[in-house]
Amino acid sequence: MNTFDPHALECLAAIVEEGGFERAAQRLSITQSAVSQRLRALEAQAGTVLIVRSRPLKATPAGQLLLKHTKQLRLLRVDLDRDLRDLTPGGSKRAREDERISIAINADSIASWALPALDSLVQQGLPLEIITDDQDFTDEWLRSGQVLGCVTTLKQALRGCKVVPLGAMRYVAVAHPELARQRMPEGLTQHNFRDIPFVAFNRKDDMQSEFVGQCFGLKRVTLSQLFVPSSEGQLRAVMAAWGVSVLPELLARGPLARGELVNVAPQHSLPIQLYWHCWNLESEVLDALSTALTRAAAQALV
Repeated sequence: MNTFDPHALECLAAIVEEGGFERAAQRLSITQSAVSQRLRALEAQAGTVLIVRSRPLKATPAGQLLLKHTKQLRLLRVDLDRDLRDLTPGGSKRAREDERISIAINADSIASWALPALDSLVQQGLPLEIITDDQDFTDEWLRSGQVLGCVTTLKQALRGCKVVPLGAMRYVAVAHPELARQRMPEGLTQHNFRDIPFVAFNRKDDMQSEFVGQCFGLKRVTLSQLFVPSSEGQLRAVMAAWGVSVLPELLARGPLARGELVNVAPQHSLPIQLYWHCWNLESEVLDALSTALTRAAAQALV
């Protein structure tokens, strides 16, 4: 069995995570030449190319396997550090840069319930990195080995992973009261939705069209959309009367209660089922992450 140099493995991870050789060298505090040499040595040992020299740089399938192995080694180190801190309470809680624990979470969960769930772990020194993506795409980060867990809409467990249902995030269609009064006096209907601008997260976001389609029994929906790549930004845009948006009820609850927003389709809501996937490994860190997220979701989600 090949025993890969951990420094070379971290070099591979740094190139992928930082998006290039120069930034990887800065993170590892070595020269770009040393980065290239370590990568070449690792590719020679693996017997294949590990990085596609494209824009952006990407790991090959073999590179993804070694990247996943590197993150498993990081997880073991963090577990060990936690155990050592329990034995030496006065020890340092400062984590190394290359020991970051990466997870992927959708932006709406980050903006509403997920961050409070992770407070205590971060206070304990967990070197956390949260990657954000649409809930329908976060599992791709786990498939490629770039994260050790993700919040996603995928129900079936990925290979080598375990899955826990978190609950449903309920979405509602909201607008500024004045915009609703002028453009939708009877609320959102099948006759006016084409004339109303919708505020979506980005071009991956199909929440707006899915909501309208289910609301009015339509298989295909074409909307006029603006894009604001932030859950909080979408909320601010709607409160500034940019248009209608389908937002998590958790985010819209306060403004709705204060009359700053109105529900333009009060008879309809869209529940999105979420699941936590993580590697199927024995790890105190993974167990702590899973427990924190599932407990918080049980309180916040339907």
